[in-house]
Amino acid sequence: MNKDVADIQGQYKQDGYLTALPILSPEELQQARNAFAELERKHGESYTAYSLHNIHKEYDWVMALAKHPRLLEVVTGVLGPDVILLDSRFICKYPVGSRHAEKQESNGIIQLSNTCNKAEDSNEKEEMPFVAWHQDMKYWGFEGGPVLSVWLALDDSLEDNGALQVIPGSHHYGLLPHHQSKRAGNMLSVNQEIPEELVETEKALLCPLLAGQMSVHDGLLVHASDPNTSNRRRCGYVIRYVPTCTYPIQDPERPRTFPDTVLVSGFDKYNHFSKKTSKL
Repeated sequence: MNKDVADIQGQYKQDGYLTALPILSPEELQQARNAFAELERKHGESYTAYSLHNIHKEYDWVMALAKHPRLLEVVTGVLGPDVILLDSRFICKYPVGSRHAEKQESNGIIQLSNTCNKAEDSNEKEEMPFVAWHQDMKYWGFEGGPVLSVWLALDDSLEDNGALQVIPGSHHYGLLPHHQSKRAGNMLSVNQEIPEELVETEKALLCPLLAGQMSVHDGLLVHASDPNTSNRRRCGYVIRYVPTCTYPIQDPERPRTFPDTVLVSGFDKYNHFSKKTSKL
C-alpha cells in the first residue's frame, strides 16, 4: 500500500469523509455535462432533479463515471479491492427562479411571477429542496460491511447553492434515531431526519467542491445540505459502493431490492446481491 492510500484510509477512518478530491479532467467534465444536458432536454428539470436513478447500466457515459480509475482508486483504498456498485442517482438542486417557473406551469403555459410578496417568498424558501441531517445507512438494508457514498460534482457545489455539510467523526456514533421531518422540501425519500438535539451542529463543516471534484463519506456519517439560494444549478452524481462481503437483509417494514448492482473492482466470491453481479 503506498503512502497516499494509507493516508486516505487513516483520515477516512478518523473523520468519516474525504473531500475536494480531483477526479475528472476538464475534457471529461465537459463530456459529462454535455451528456447530462441531453437528459435535461429529454426529461425536463422536474424529472432530472431526483429521478435519474440507477441509469448506470443504461448509459455508457454514466457507467464510465462510476468506474473512473481515479474514483475507484479512492473507493478501493477505503473499502478494499473487491467492490460492488450498489446504487446510483443524479441529484440536482436547481436555481429558485428555474424551479419557480416550473412550479407555475399550468396547462402547458408557464406563468412567470414578478411579485415581491414577502409572505409568499418566505413560504417558497421554506419549501425549497434541501436534505435534512441523516445517515445513509438508515436507508439501506444490508449488514456485514460499510457503505461508501460518493458525490461527484458536475457543477461547483458551494455554500450558496447547497453544498454538503458533515459532522466529522459522527460515523463513530452508530445508527441514530430518525423521525419525520416537519419542514417542507426535504428531498429524502421518506422525509426523515435525525432529531435536532442529537445533531452536533456546532461541529458542522461545509464541504465545497469544484466541478470535477468528489467527496466520499461513510454510511454512518451525519450529513445534510441546505437549499440552493443561488442562481446556479448544483448537480452531482451520487454513487454508493460496498465491499463484496456485505449482504442484504430482510426488513418487512421497508422491503428493498438491489437489481442494478455491478462489480466494479476485483472479484465477488460471495455473490450476496445478485447472480448478475459480475465484472463488466
